[in-house]
Amino acid sequence: MQLDLVQTVAFAGVILFLGYGLKKLIPPLARYNIPAPVAGGLPVAALLTAAYTVNWQPLAFDTTLQTPLNIAFFTSVGFGASLSLLRRGGPLVITFTIVASIVAALQNVLGGLVAMAMGQPPLLGVLAGSVTLTGGPATGLAFAPLFEQAGVAGAATLAVASAMVGIVSGGVIGGPLGTWLIERARSRTPGTPATPGTPGTPGTLTNLAEARVAEPSAAAPAGEDVEAYALLKHLVLMLVAMGAGVWVSAWISSLGFTLPAYIGAMIVAAVLRNVDDAGGVFRMSQRVIDDLGTVALALFLVMALMTLRLWELSGLVGPLVVILTLQVALIALICLFVITPLMGRDYDAMVMSSGFCGFMLGTTANAMANMGALVERYGPAPKAYLVVPLVGAFFIDFFNALLITVALNVWQ
Repeated sequence: MQLDLVQTVAFAGVILFLGYGLKKLIPPLARYNIPAPVAGGLPVAALLTAAYTVNWQPLAFDTTLQTPLNIAFFTSVGFGASLSLLRRGGPLVITFTIVASIVAALQNVLGGLVAMAMGQPPLLGVLAGSVTLTGGPATGLAFAPLFEQAGVAGAATLAVASAMVGIVSGGVIGGPLGTWLIERARSRTPGTPATPGTPGTPGTLTNLAEARVAEPSAAAPAGEDVEAYALLKHLVLMLVAMGAGVWVSAWISSLGFTLPAYIGAMIVAAVLRNVDDAGGVFRMSQRVIDDLGTVALALFLVMALMTLRLWELSGLVGPLVVILTLQVALIALICLFVITPLMGRDYDAMVMSSGFCGFMLGTTANAMANMGALVERYGPAPKAYLVVPLVGAFFIDFFNALLITVALNVWQ
């Protein structure tokens, strides 16, 4: 049966909510922060793969809207690249962003070198590096076509496999790493793991995060529904950024660089974001932008996952396991011995180390879950709760896209 583009999106939506249902029925899926699109999309891919092995194709999809949905999500990421927010977050946010970007580059170098040592193309190691670990499944699937063109067979399937290993690893080891750091500090200074902050205190970093969510939005014209008008305004801004981004991407490509389709849209969105920060031209709400991006991401992921060709993993499992094992070890060592000293050696820094492990191997959801477990046991960490989400959900995605583009151009 051939589904047209509307039917394909509708089917993807049903599978998405199947994923939410599976997360409720199977607690480990929620415990390890497996995204609902993954929980729903991968079983469909597995069933279709089983059908493929007996030469039966029950469904065929029209994935025309997959790319626009992907671009829409990364456009929302671009709107999050606010320089004023970076400055308001203080030196910790800037330092954390720089460290995360350097580590993302190290993931690519490590992966590329190990892949070459095992007789594989270096871009296989990059795919199992910052593309899918720092970036997660969305970034991996977005870049997969470019990696396919550069010679990495089955890039989309490999990207999902790598991202899933990263998500599980980030959820499993992040909490214990943070616990070890805190308990070691307590043993050295009995009775004080550190000095937890007090959430909500005026002037603290927590209030900056709260202020960010409570951004003002322009009033609707007379007779217009306020919420509908705000949604329409932000949707049009995203479409404008996506449309103008096509020209920016074409210009960059004309210079000889290989890059994904969404880079131009991210750049335009970042410019619009900072123009609005400076002059209040559009009075954007990042919350509305994030909601639109979340919807686009969920549908994109389901569409991409349910069309995976899982049989392409054969023959590359061994190299992938070696690369990912070394990547997990790299992040663990950095969290244990680098993040805490750089971020201030206090309790918040230890919680940040746990969060860093979460989003550098998995997703921001992993980071928040890791930190939540520590805060529940040891007390609030307001600085960590501002710095980690800002860097993990916004700034590192922006810089990671640039790092991956560089790796593609160097090793293609």
